[in-house]
Amino acid sequence: MSNVFEFVAESRGQSGKSAAKRARRIGNVPAVIYGGHKEPQMLMLNHNEVIKHLEHEAVYSHVLDVTVDGKTEKAILKGVQRNPARFQVQHLDFLRVDMTETVKVHVPLHFTNENIGVGGKKGGIAAHSMTDVEVTCLPSALPEYIEVDLSTLDIGETLHLSDLVLPAGVSLVVLAQGPEHNLPVVSMMASKATKDDTAA
Repeated sequence: MSNVFEFVAESRGQSGKSAAKRARRIGNVPAVIYGGHKEPQMLMLNHNEVIKHLEHEAVYSHVLDVTVDGKTEKAILKGVQRNPARFQVQHLDFLRVDMTETVKVHVPLHFTNENIGVGGKKGGIAAHSMTDVEVTCLPSALPEYIEVDLSTLDIGETLHLSDLVLPAGVSLVVLAQGPEHNLPVVSMMASKATKDDTAA
């Protein structure tokens, strides 16, 4: 985890829709931080600063510093509500974390060597069945992303969840539910041109 993201917030005494609307009108984002055997706390953050942080993919799979009235806590971002019509962030949910307890977080998949692998060189097209996975690990072991190397994937072959190479101390939540949950991640499909060449 090379990046450190700090969300600077103020405590928000009032809750409810009216208070949230007032916060948005003055350029703030209402938020809540909860968990960690503490009471939930209502927050307000500067909208422009929030937007800058959310531009980074890694912010969604990082342990964050949330500083409230000068006091910093460790947390992960559990929810983002947006208003797509106004390009506005409506609300944030933060979950406090204990660095000695495991967390569950969705981590993005980064697919590599799609075009230069065995199947890619034959004109194959990678069909992605998922773009992220839920992992469980200690906060210190949380990866920014999981790399999926397609260099050896041939046309007609599929990589499943059990084929993913995970960092030490990281496991997939869904695989703990049994082998029937070993879902496909990506398949190398023959393109139309490849099929035509084969038929010829």
